[in-house]
This record gives sequence, structure tokens and C-alpha cells, in this order.
Amino acid sequence: MRKIKILPVVLSAFCAVLVSFFVFSFIDSNASGGTNPNPEPDPVTEQENNSEENSNGEDSNGDGSSGNTNISNNVQNNVDAKKADIKNDVDNNATGDNADVSNTIGNNLNNSSDNQIENNVNNNVEVNVNVNVSNDITNNAKAPEANSGEGNDENNDEGNNEENQDNGNGNNEENNNGNNEEGNGEAKLHWGVDSASLTTEDMLACVSDNFGSPDIWGRYLGNKEGVSQGLTADEIELLHSNEIKILLIWNHFEDATGFENGKAQAEAAIQMAQDMGVPEGVAIFADIEPDYPVDSEFIRGWYETMNESPYPPGIYGVFDSEQELYVALEQAGQDNGDLLGNTYIWTASPNVGITTEENAPEYKPEAPENSLIGGWQYGLDAQGCNIDTNLFHSDLLDVVW
Repeated sequence: MRKIKILPVVLSAFCAVLVSFFVFSFIDSNASGGTNPNPEPDPVTEQENNSEENSNGEDSNGDGSSGNTNISNNVQNNVDAKKADIKNDVDNNATGDNADVSNTIGNNLNNSSDNQIENNVNNNVEVNVNVNVSNDITNNAKAPEANSGEGNDENNDEGNNEENQDNGNGNNEENNNGNNEEGNGEAKLHWGVDSASLTTEDMLACVSDNFGSPDIWGRYLGNKEGVSQGLTADEIELLHSNEIKILLIWNHFEDATGFENGKAQAEAAIQMAQDMGVPEGVAIFADIEPDYPVDSEFIRGWYETMNESPYPPGIYGVFDSEQELYVALEQAGQDNGDLLGNTYIWTASPNVGITTEENAPEYKPEAPENSLIGGWQYGLDAQGCNIDTNLFHSDLLDVVW
């Protein structure tokens, strides 16, 4: 037999084991230092959102409940320019358990005589428990100084449109808009009509279908043959059931001169109002037509008698500066220092023509300086419905029925 050589075989086996050891070591090092196919997510970094739209969705907790939403927007525009055009749009959409939304917009314009400012705030909030919304909008526009050598022709159109929509249970909403209608010193206006005809369902439908929905309806105390039909109990019920307030007119005279005459007319109006059950605090307007003779003494007699009664004094007429009525009221105010501030004026000047409620003109009534203007009859004798059209100052709501 041939003799096998053992040493070469042993060396070959040892080399094979050594090579295998290095191969497995290399594979294991790559596996421990390579990319993990299922890494842990990186933490999300919260960033400030300065865009016009803020949207906070539900924060889902493990039990399916929602989290809290806090939104705060602070917009400040400081402009020093002759002409400024600013538009701010803020749109907040929030859902959750609780929501606190605070919007602050400040527009400060210096040396600007041609301004266009529009602020739009839209809060869409759907929460389960509480919502607190606060909107504070302030517009300050300062025109150039008169001695700067430039004209001061200012056109400042500040439109603030705000919408808040809140859905949920137990919502507690607070809205503070620093630039609301009353906050700017601008009175809220109410559209209305007056008529010498009886108010019926057909009359209401005629006005509603062709002109608008009046807040105030002027009617006469007592009949005046050939001129006007007096207010009736049925009319009172009909107007009040349609949430329309009644303005009372007295027209049982054609001569508006003399203190005693003014006193007598006031006494007759007071008596008829009491007989009809008119409550205290409702003003009665003496109707002084343009062709009536008028003097300050009649106005004083009317005012002083009404002012001592349960009914505040009012006067209707064409208070154009060229009219005798205008001059008579000014004189009466000089003779009695309280008269102008305590007599409600319903002026028919200027006459710009009948319109619908939607197309009512800008509120620019004419009357003597410092008089208490309660309303403006801007349009006379509508076609189809026997009405005149009016804009009334919000203060008049305190003295209508």
C-alpha cells in the first residue's frame, strides 16, 4: 500500500477554517454598521406659522380624544406714505377639545391722504368643550398736516369683515372688534318707510317684494280728511307682529306759527296718544310741510309742552338751509338752549329719490348744526306702494313704538 502524507492535509484544513472565520467576521460588521430599514421617526420641530391661514387639526391621543388649540395672530402695519393700500386676511381653522383664538390687527398710517384698508377675519372653530375668540382690530389714519403745502383730500375706506363659526357644546365666545361700526363713531342705520295709507297685509307684501324689509314704519295719529288715514289698533298689531317699530306723526294743522298754537297742537297730540295707549317715551313728530307758514314761537310752544309730557318732542320737515323751517328751528334753539339737543329732527332734505333698501344712499341728512337728527326721508312717493323711503339713526329706536 501507498503511504498517505498527513502534514499537507492538515495544513489545507487549517487554512480553510481561517478563511471562513474572516468571511463571517466581515459579514457581521457590515450588518451592525449598515442602514436600518425601519428607523425610529425623527422628532417633529414646531415652527411659527406667519402665513395668512392657520389650521390646527385634531391631536389624536391614544384614547381617541382631542387636544387643545391655541392660535395667536398679531399683525402690525406701520406705513408712512402719501397713499396706502392695506389688506389683511386672517383665516383660522381649529378643532379639538378647547380653542383659544386671538387676532390682533393694527394699521397705523401717517401722512396718508388716500387710504384703502380692508381687514378680513374668518374663524372656523369646531370644538367639544370651550372656545374663546378675541378679535381686536384698530385702524389709525393720520392725514398730512394742513400746513404741509399738500392737499388734504382723504379717502379712507376701512372695511372690516369678520366671520366666526363655532360648533360644539358649551362654547363660550367673546368677540371684541376694536373697529366695529359704533366704535368708529358711525351710527348703525335702519331702513324704513312712512305712509299716509293704512298698513295691511297687502301693503306689507308690496313693500317687502319691491323695496325691502323696514325696521321702522311712520304712521299718523288720527285721520286728516283727504290727506292721511290714522293709525288703527289692527295696524299696530300687524306691524308689531312683523317686528316693525312705529314712528308717530301729528299733522292736524296747516299753520305753524305762534307759541300758543304750538302748545295747543302738542296738547292735542298728547291726548290722542294717551287715548291710543301709546307708552311713555315714544316721540311724536309735528309734520310741518314746506308750504306751511312757520316761526320759532310755534316750535318753542310745541317743544316746551311736549318736553313736559311723557312723550319726547319731534319735528318733521324739509330742513334745507333755504327753507323758513330751517331758520325757525335755529332761532328757537337760540331762544331755548336745550331745544336743539332734545328735539328729534326727521328731515326730508335732501331728496335723492326712492330706492330699495339695498340701494339706499349714503347717510347725509341736512338740518341745522347741533340739532338731534333722528332720521332722513330721502325718497318721496314710490310707484306701486304708497310709501316714502327713509334711513333712521340707531338712537331713534329708543323713541319709536
